Amino acid sequence: MEDSFDEKLAHYIEIGAIEAAGIDESGEFIFAINESAQELAPELWEAHMHFVDQSLIELYEAGYLKVDYNEDLEATISLSPEGFEIAKARGIIPMDMPEIPND
Repeated sequence: MEDSFDEKLAHYIEIGAIEAAGIDESGEFIFAINESAQELAPELWEAHMHFVDQSLIELYEAGYLKVDYNEDLEATISLSPEGFEIAKARGIIPMDMPEIPND
């Protein structure tokens, strides 16, 4: 099973759907899924979007994410500091994104 994962990862990197984005504090590589995955690896993109959607729903249900709408019904999403750290740890926002300002 591990070989299959490694083979898929190597394939996605080779076609440009995934790229190495950095190294975490423990020395593990951090990978990012590029928007080009929509065309190059639609199954990967779909799984990624499902993960992001589920993570956002969980953050909302836990009270870490707030959604406000303006008069044009355009949504603005805000995260609590705890939600920001969880989202960062899950990889749904960039690891190098600076801390969110306190309101």
